[in-house]
Amino acid sequence: MKKLIVLLLIVVFNSSTFAQGAKIEFKAEDNTIDYGRIEKNSDNGIRAFEFTNTGDAPLIITEVQSTCGCTIPTKPKEPIMPGKTGKIEVKYNMSIGPIRKTITVESNATNYEDGRIALKIKGEVYEKEIINYMEKKKALPGFEN
Repeated sequence: MKKLIVLLLIVVFNSSTFAQGAKIEFKAEDNTIDYGRIEKNSDNGIRAFEFTNTGDAPLIITEVQSTCGCTIPTKPKEPIMPGKTGKIEVKYNMSIGPIRKTITVESNATNYEDGRIALKIKGEVYEKEIINYMEKKKALPGFEN
């Protein structure tokens, strides 16, 4: 009887270590999208974090939040089945200045602590300099008009 119980415990323990659940792997290096240096009004500000469910259970993204109202993330509505891909879209409002924002994803992924993943966007938005050719140029010293 003891042998049967020990054998049963070994089987239960081994089967639980092989069950992995949902796992999420992002294509973006370091889970970061770099907008680069972009001119305001030349870009709609939409980017997508693409990912794959590398686990053996459906991946459910329960919530996606950004650190400010200038960044609007959109999560998948349906579970992502094992081996399938999905995306989280992010729209940045293209405010002039540096871009340094974090998007927090909450899911049932077992390869991140509590299923919580930090995604980041970075870059810089600049305004195109307007050159007025009608404006009088300053003369260089020694070259007066």
